[in-house]
Amino acid sequence: MTLPFAPAGTLAHSTRWAGVGASDLTDSGAAGREAAATALDGREAALVIVFASDHHHLEDLVEGVRTWAGDAALVGCTTAGEIWTGQAGSNGVVVFALGGDAIHASTAVSPRASADLRAAGANAAAAALAGQSGAYQVLMLLTDGLAGDQNEVVRGAYSVAGASIPLVGGCAGDDLNMARTRQIFGDSVMEDAVVAVSITSDAPLGIGVGHGWAKVGEPLVVTSSSGTRVARLNDRPALDVYLERLNPPAESQTDPVAFTHFAQTHPLGLDRRTGVNIRFVAGADFKSRELICIAQVPQDGLAYLMEGDAGSVLGATDEACREALADLDGHSPVALLAFDCIARRGVLGDDGIAGEAHRLSEMAPGASVAGFYTYGEFARTHGMTGFHNQTLVVLAVA
Repeated sequence: MTLPFAPAGTLAHSTRWAGVGASDLTDSGAAGREAAATALDGREAALVIVFASDHHHLEDLVEGVRTWAGDAALVGCTTAGEIWTGQAGSNGVVVFALGGDAIHASTAVSPRASADLRAAGANAAAAALAGQSGAYQVLMLLTDGLAGDQNEVVRGAYSVAGASIPLVGGCAGDDLNMARTRQIFGDSVMEDAVVAVSITSDAPLGIGVGHGWAKVGEPLVVTSSSGTRVARLNDRPALDVYLERLNPPAESQTDPVAFTHFAQTHPLGLDRRTGVNIRFVAGADFKSRELICIAQVPQDGLAYLMEGDAGSVLGATDEACREALADLDGHSPVALLAFDCIARRGVLGDDGIAGEAHRLSEMAPGASVAGFYTYGEFARTHGMTGFHNQTLVVLAVA
């Protein structure tokens, strides 16, 4: 989605640039300095974003990044894997820098977000957007996906941003430990926070979304659910329906670990007017026969069982990139930011994520590519909903 085209002549005398750097050094301060030095290359940035493995000492890492970032707005989060131009991996640091006289950024944070996620989304959005305007604008969110239902963050941000400002972003990871995630705001390292970034430009900003999952069988009615737990589908125990429809290997029908591994490639799809919204099935309660998802599944809605493989997931990568780049109205991209679900990484494997990163760079030759593997993704371009699972969200910057 793009906002209305900039006035004629605006682009001719303005500049926009992006840079990315990565480091696999184990010393956190040195890793921050190395990645930031490459990304900034001696330039003054409007915005610097850090995506880092949870094993790093983030305070030292941020201090290292700040050595090169100067007074730029600085945000970031921990990850379940990092993406940079042509490559992807784990346990590293990626620094992304965006600048030029046509780029402006404003950042804000809401701490202790889990106490009221909707208020946290609204407060962070309001502070980031205050006084910001431009021909094109996007609001990026970096949040703690373990803090609760991230749909509430979207609802809060939307209540402030309105329909004209799209939302993008992702939920921080912790290398699949599922214990805590951390967010970076300025020189502070936080937990349980919503970080918001308003980015404005005189050139288009495009958003693409793809997941690669296909429907299996007829739709099901969610006859009973509460939050992230689905109790009944078609008025029968949800786990029983799931197992009967998909017929997974025998161990997946009794062992929680085996079930979660199978469910990674068999999410739920929620029927929406704008398409199918994916919900990651994170586990099952074998006593109550409930499915446990990592985001809310509304009662009385229609749901599909879904399946996919490496080929369909990579096809969705192309789809998301094409959609984001098409929104640039013919302008060349300077950057792609990718927010990619950790469940998609699980499908692709190490070789697959390297291939996916290569595809991202091939689709936008010369553009700086940065991103991370998430615990959930944000992309709101239509309506009030915008939280996704097992999905790739791409932000293209012209």
